[in-house]
Amino acid sequence: MKFDLLGSEIVYKGRAFDVRRDKLRTPDNLTVQFDVIEHVGSVIIVPVDEKGQMYFVRQYRHAIGVDLLELPAGTLEPGEPPEEAAAREIREEIGMAAGTLKEIGSFYLVPGYSTELMHVFLATDLRDDPLEADADEYLSVESCSVAEAFHLAESGQLPDAKSVAALLLARSYVQD
Repeated sequence: MKFDLLGSEIVYKGRAFDVRRDKLRTPDNLTVQFDVIEHVGSVIIVPVDEKGQMYFVRQYRHAIGVDLLELPAGTLEPGEPPEEAAAREIREEIGMAAGTLKEIGSFYLVPGYSTELMHVFLATDLRDDPLEADADEYLSVESCSVAEAFHLAESGQLPDAKSVAALLLARSYVQD
């Protein structure tokens, strides 16, 4: 079904995203408005070392008021290729560089109201090579076996949807 775009305006410009309000005509000729978060895109990394340990970060998420265990992730800089963002983010968030970064898929985070496309990378051949974290990020690094990581996701103990989706894409690449 096609909706006809009648008009569009940016109603909010932010640091991480903009909000666009679109006026549309539906297939049955109604006029409606949709608010859309315009996001440049992001990466999520599934880092696995030679011992079969998977690395996560625990960070405070103000919107929900709790610390969440998540795979390392971050926003693309405008015009930045996803692989470069993944290489940067893994160093900023877990202090390691990946000898091998393989893009294993992508998904829209919340296509009902956002344009954000997340690129998923498997990171292996890890070595210490930290970059300074972003000033507003307070992270602690945690690791567990690949099997435990899948158990956390499957038992509902990993409530971060992007991490669960990335683990699903990574499952055929890692041994659990």
